[in-house]
Amino acid sequence: MKSLFWSVFFLAAVLLPCSAVSAAGQEPSAVADTVLRGSVVPMNGVFLRQLQERDSILVADQLYYGVNLEKVKEGTQFVFPEIDAGKNAESGLMILSDWYIDTLKVRKQKKGEPKLLDLQAGIVLTSFMEGDYVLNPVTVQRISEFGVVDTLVFEPQKFTVTSMPVDTATFQVHDIKGQIRYPLTLAEVLPYVFGGQILAVIVILIVCLIMMSKKKSSEEDRRKDPAHIVALRKLDGYRGDRLWAAEKQKTFYSGVTDTLREYIVSRYGISAMEMTTKEIFDGLSGTDVPEGIYAELRSLFERADYVKFAKYVASDDENAAAVPLAVRFVTSTYQSQVEEDPAAGPEDVVKPEDEKEG
Repeated sequence: MKSLFWSVFFLAAVLLPCSAVSAAGQEPSAVADTVLRGSVVPMNGVFLRQLQERDSILVADQLYYGVNLEKVKEGTQFVFPEIDAGKNAESGLMILSDWYIDTLKVRKQKKGEPKLLDLQAGIVLTSFMEGDYVLNPVTVQRISEFGVVDTLVFEPQKFTVTSMPVDTATFQVHDIKGQIRYPLTLAEVLPYVFGGQILAVIVILIVCLIMMSKKKSSEEDRRKDPAHIVALRKLDGYRGDRLWAAEKQKTFYSGVTDTLREYIVSRYGISAMEMTTKEIFDGLSGTDVPEGIYAELRSLFERADYVKFAKYVASDDENAAAVPLAVRFVTSTYQSQVEEDPAAGPEDVVKPEDEKEG
């Protein structure tokens, strides 16, 4: 039977500044002797836990050996045995770390009473030889907040270290094999080739579509109809008496006057879409609009304002005269523009129905 040879626990160890040290922040003192001091208290709570979880302990596995200290009053101090990491290797066991302490839980008490702490302290050790081991008991000195010293003795732990069994009848040692390199096949290359071709086709199609869209947009801009053509086409949609009913007159007069506003913006550069009727006709005064049409057109806009905002109901005669008047205004002002600028040309002019009938 082999055991961990911890020899004598040197109780002149440094008092560890764990979470149970008093809150006053005083420097820890040293214990000068090695004898058990105060009352010797047998304790439970020693543990031995594998850091690598397995169903058995193998050679070189690391073990966490320590104790649990429950409900420790805040301000209590402890002295743990001094540990020299790396020693005791000749016994088959090696200590890998010094003591370290974790605070597992803090229990609050009544007002004015100290907190209760659940602590865990331990070391890490390992074994490099098979066999059965009995660890030495853990002896910890406890110093209360009033200076009372007690020695806590925790029972030792046992464990067995094994190695991986080897079948010597069939076992044969082989050298480490290098990385296997398989030759590249056509089946592995084809998906990448086809994928690259498909991607190239998609990119070409996207570029072509973008170029065609830009070309079409530029052609549409070049072939954009003149303002008078657009206005006459829109006005042609308001012919007839389908919108003359009282509940539809607002749509009728809004459509006619909005069409004329758009034409005025394009023809005269007046911001008619944001202007009132008075502001529009103040801007049109002094232009090439014939005086007779100017007065009738202003009357049309004022009647449209009454219909839209004052619930005025126009007569059938007023409704019938609205579109022809708007058409005469567009054609007459467009003709004056052609006379001023022959390059404008009368191409694609929509012949108004009233002119055809006249």
